[in-house]
Amino acid sequence: MRKRLLLAALAALSLALVATTASARPTAGEQADSITVWLMSDAQANWPGAVSAANTAFRAKHPGIAVNVEYQSWGDYKTKFEATLTSGGPDVLEFGNTDVPKYSAAGALAPLSKAAFPNSSTWLGGLTKAGSYNGKLYAVPYYAGARGVIYRKDQYKQAGITKVPKTLAEFNAANAKLMATFGKTNKNYSAVYFPGRYWYAAMSFVHDYGGSIAVRQGGKWVGALNSPRSLAGLTAWRNIARSYSRANVSGDEAHPQQALVFAKGNVGSFIGNGWEWPYALDKKLGNPKLADKIGAYPMPSHLKGRYMPTFLGGSNLGVPVTSQNKTLAQDWIAAFTSTANMTRMARLGGVIPNTTSLAAINKSKPTLAPFAEAAKYSWFVPSTPNWANVESANVLQTMLVGILRNPKQQTQLATAASKRISEILNAGS
Repeated sequence: MRKRLLLAALAALSLALVATTASARPTAGEQADSITVWLMSDAQANWPGAVSAANTAFRAKHPGIAVNVEYQSWGDYKTKFEATLTSGGPDVLEFGNTDVPKYSAAGALAPLSKAAFPNSSTWLGGLTKAGSYNGKLYAVPYYAGARGVIYRKDQYKQAGITKVPKTLAEFNAANAKLMATFGKTNKNYSAVYFPGRYWYAAMSFVHDYGGSIAVRQGGKWVGALNSPRSLAGLTAWRNIARSYSRANVSGDEAHPQQALVFAKGNVGSFIGNGWEWPYALDKKLGNPKLADKIGAYPMPSHLKGRYMPTFLGGSNLGVPVTSQNKTLAQDWIAAFTSTANMTRMARLGGVIPNTTSLAAINKSKPTLAPFAEAAKYSWFVPSTPNWANVESANVLQTMLVGILRNPKQQTQLATAASKRISEILNAGS
């Protein structure tokens, strides 16, 4: 329903308006006294200095033009934005990265010039893919969150694991030692906690082996989970989940929340977001006594010298097609995502900056450094508004649970999932 309303709103825009706002080139109408920027409240709470610095740099380039920053909440920003599509609205808008494809495909965002922004050649891959559609850039990477292996240092030491794994083979060897040390007397023990429906982490294995969820062929999406490389990744994931995890096959990473399961002591490690480390130490729900016993490292790849690609959460910044100030909006985004500002955000807010060139910023922070390193290799879901329908249909989750319960049917289950994904992604095209 939301998508139909969005398309209807866009259709109501006049052809003249679309013609003058569909690119980021200067237009005769860009004589504004101010621009409006919508950012999420995270920026106000964590790095207000970065916003001020961007405004100062912007005004130095555009004297006399004010910047009105309005802070939004994640719960209703999309509804508010869609309501402005035919009657003005922001010139710059922060999006959750998974929301961008929907608006790019619907024509609600103006294409941007990648060369106009700092560090564009070293942007995080997952955020760049999120902001791109049909070969064009529609939203600039802002900041990210990544997954890594969060583990019990004391349990690793007791099991004789003297260094964190650098390859998938070493990761498996470490899990085998943990199971031998703790799993023989504790049937509920997981060397690595891996619930069956945890598709974000499972798909990292697929991408690590060179596979994909779906690919574009002949103008159509084709499900690719049954390709040889995808199947190799699924096999690697399956062997770990079946051999070293006692998590519920029908559960996911949030039900129950895996960081809190980890806090109870029956788990040696889990693949989690950076924020899940402190959550495991929560005074009411977690176990603060583990504070000096937890560490993290990037999930190792089966290829030596690499990390396993991680799904990046995070934000992108776009320019609505209705903005009358596209060049100004683009300049503000460039100021806000400058190297100096990215450095400021990473240090103050503890987020991963949008470029791999700044990964070392978090090096001195053990709760951040491993995740910033992990973000160097990333993946993203197929860039199409129909992807949300794949998620709501639980296609990946159903396949993963089926494989864990019936490993001999892996190829058939992957083939069925690929067929269903093709149908969903191509619907309406």
